[in-house]
Order: sequence, then structure tokens, then C-alpha cells
Amino acid sequence: MAGRRAACAAVLVVLLAGCSSGAEDNDAKASASPSAAAKDSSVADSGRSLGAKGSDCELPVTFDIAEEWTAESVEAPLDQGPVSLACEVDAKPAGNIGFLRAWTGEPGDDDARAVLEAFVAAQGGVSKEKYGEFGAGDLDGAEVTYLYSNELLEETKEESALAVVTAQGPVVLHLGGLDTEEHRAMLPAFELAKKTLRSGRAE
Repeated sequence: MAGRRAACAAVLVVLLAGCSSGAEDNDAKASASPSAAAKDSSVADSGRSLGAKGSDCELPVTFDIAEEWTAESVEAPLDQGPVSLACEVDAKPAGNIGFLRAWTGEPGDDDARAVLEAFVAAQGGVSKEKYGEFGAGDLDGAEVTYLYSNELLEETKEESALAVVTAQGPVVLHLGGLDTEEHRAMLPAFELAKKTLRSGRAE
């Protein structure tokens, strides 16, 4: 009888050890999965505000940019859908390769979701779009994450964008990056811009 109890106890210990090991393996896999990295919603430390009169880029909105990032207005705007490129915020001084770009347009009847959909469609090579809504200060907006495929370079990477509509027209903020790894490394700066986004007026 004692021998049977000892054997059962030994089997139970083995089973529990196996379950524990499997749980640890699953936890490790989850923490290393791409989806876990994509859901990182940390916010970067603010360097300064952008968009107001006298700032590097005067825009219909104001928002904070991450520390060490630099900004400059665009003199020869590039059109994409209903908006034109107005400002580029460069991550290179902070050690990343990519830009947070601000695009502006003329006042119209489209809401933020329609503006954003038109912007993404005009980019081309886009798939797996995931749209959502957000609110920041006095603004309500739409946001999207998606995959962008560049046929020339034969690569696919993650990108993000958001749109709001102001009295002066729509504004789109777009975050690209050299590749998906760089994009994800810059997401805290994108979250900072979204969190601090407010309507403004470039006089």
C-alpha cells in the first residue's frame, strides 16, 4: 500500500512539473510574439509642442513630439488623397529611422474616418487595415494600423495613421519607419502625439 502511494505521488509530481513548464513556455512565447509588441501603448517623454504660431511647423492642431525628435515644415507639399504634406518630424536624432508626418487639407464635409480611409487608399499597397476611434482634448478622431507593401523593394511593414477634422480642415498624422521593427520602436512617440493632440489655429 505504501509503495502504491509513493508511486502515485511520484507521478503527480511529474505531471505538475510538466504543467508548470508548459505554462512558462507559453508565457515566454506570448511575450515574444509580434502581437504583444504591436500592442505596446507606452507614451514617449515630451520634448516640446508643435503646431502653434512660431513653432517649427504651424498647423491647425498642436501636439507634443518626443525628446530629441526634430521638425521642419515642407516647402514643396506632396499630395495624398485629400491632404498635403505640411510637416516632417524626424526620429533620427533620437536613434530611430523614420518620420512622423503631418498632412493638412482644405475644409470639407468628410468626417475623420472618411478622410483617413481616402488617405490610406491613396497610398496604395495597403492591406489588413484595422480602424478605430479616439478622443483627445476637444477633438474626436479616427486611427488605423495596416501593412504597407512596397513591390519595388519587395518588403512589407507596419504603419499607423490618425485623422481629425478641424475648422481649418482635416489633419492626418502618419507614422512610417524603415521597417516594422523601427515602426514599433517609434510607436510611443505616435502615442504621445495622439494623447496631446488639440485643435489650434495657425494665424
